Amino acid sequence: MKSIKFKITLILLFAMILGFSQPFQIGHTTINFTDFSRSNRVIATEVYYPSDVAGDNVAMTTSTTVTFPVLSFGHGFVMTWDAYQNYWSFLVPNGYIMVFPKSEGSFSPSHLDFGKDLSFVLEQMTVLGNNPSSIFYNRISTMNAVMGHSMGGGASFLAAQLNSNIKTLVNFAPAETTPSAIQAAASIAIPSLVFSGVNDCVTPPNTNQIPMYNGLASPCKTLINIIGGSHCQMANSSFFCGVGESSCSPQPTITRTVQQNIINSYILPWLDFQLKGNCLQGNAFDTQIAVDNSITFQKNCIQCNPLDIDNLGVKPLIKIFPNPAMDFINVSGVLGIKYEIKIYDISAKLILTKEFTTETTLETSHLAKGIYTYSIQNTDKISSNGKFCKE
Repeated sequence: MKSIKFKITLILLFAMILGFSQPFQIGHTTINFTDFSRSNRVIATEVYYPSDVAGDNVAMTTSTTVTFPVLSFGHGFVMTWDAYQNYWSFLVPNGYIMVFPKSEGSFSPSHLDFGKDLSFVLEQMTVLGNNPSSIFYNRISTMNAVMGHSMGGGASFLAAQLNSNIKTLVNFAPAETTPSAIQAAASIAIPSLVFSGVNDCVTPPNTNQIPMYNGLASPCKTLINIIGGSHCQMANSSFFCGVGESSCSPQPTITRTVQQNIINSYILPWLDFQLKGNCLQGNAFDTQIAVDNSITFQKNCIQCNPLDIDNLGVKPLIKIFPNPAMDFINVSGVLGIKYEIKIYDISAKLILTKEFTTETTLETSHLAKGIYTYSIQNTDKISSNGKFCKE
């Protein structure tokens, strides 16, 4: 029965993904960013972005005028950016810009500098978004993510610790670093998604991903353990990664394609909710993870409360609308019930508290554009949690 439910869930999930995706092509350019604060450090970066025609240095897509979230991705130890085509070929057509700093590719890398690079290129993409001469002018969203695999995954923790403007952390078999990514986790409070391979013999989960997950201070974090998954299958084939993995055990018991399909089924719903405020995708994430027999998981939150949306025709007990909001939001509950609503910004800072009975209207015109979290509790201490987007 569980297997049947899981298959049905996957079908619904991919139907949802296709329904929300845009048929973007993939544009590509190479940019050398210079960090003047670090002795004019040059960071060569490969950039992939939504376009109407695939190719190098082509224009951004004109099929829509929306801005796109930027994902900064760190490579593994002595691995190159092109081993991660599985990520940009999947995420860019779905409306994301991916940037791959190529620094620290030697046999003696600086993890701290790599973390700083991952953070710096995000800031520089924002600068390009404000530059009228750039192809990215007015196309860069304020929402972004830092990501990475292995060494780059550990460095992404360091980047998130350094940069308070990063909105979510997503990584794949992150490795412990110097300075410690595990220790850095304690100061990271943004939504975080960590993948591990149960059969990872290069960065074993018990000494890498699990301590990182446990250390995170995030009020919304998820650890997904892929059964039979390995370290190197998080990416495409890489000579150095393959050599290292072939010398240890256990070996993977699933194929690279299967492992990457599992990853894809979670990263898009996560990003679509965290960075685009798509509540249906957040709900799809939570629905799938509960019935997926290809993984085990830990999590401390729900992405989108089913009570807050019309789910398959079932009316919600609490409604927040419009979502996205501009000048106001309406909050509607059950007739005669007393509630208290609390609204938090992306850094989890409480910015508003209000008590009301049945329904109320909240002024939002003064709020900056972005994603906000709310928590509503009634007199019986029953809570409803979710997010809304301010445009």
